[in-house]
Amino acid sequence: MVLDTAVMVAALRSAKGASRQLLLGAFDRRFELLLSVPLLIEYEAVLTRKEHLKAAGLKSAEVIELLDGLAIVAERVVPSFLWRPLLGDPNDDMVFEAALNGGADLLVTFNKQDFREAALRNLRIVSPGEALRLLGEFYEKK
Repeated sequence: MVLDTAVMVAALRSAKGASRQLLLGAFDRRFELLLSVPLLIEYEAVLTRKEHLKAAGLKSAEVIELLDGLAIVAERVVPSFLWRPLLGDPNDDMVFEAALNGGADLLVTFNKQDFREAALRNLRIVSPGEALRLLGEFYEKK
């Protein structure tokens, strides 16, 4: 699974949402989170913006510590092929590249329409809530 940057923002800003539950699930290793260096850098650049830090009640150093921890539990993706430019937003390309190069089953985003090209490549594009439901179904079948 790969999390879009907006999902990470939502995870920090709201303790009750599906995005936070996915972030916690990644730390608990309930699923395999895929992460590339470019995507991690994107997460850091966005999550340490003043407006997000203020809304989350966090300091920049705390966000960096959280991302360091995420890098430890995530499966590292080394891009073997660059798919840029493919999508309308260059930052979406980074998310898509991590998903495709890592062999992700799911790409979790609030902007499913932005990834319509990605869906053509056997990659399911789902919302955070849909991802949680799919994880629940997976664990119920085990």
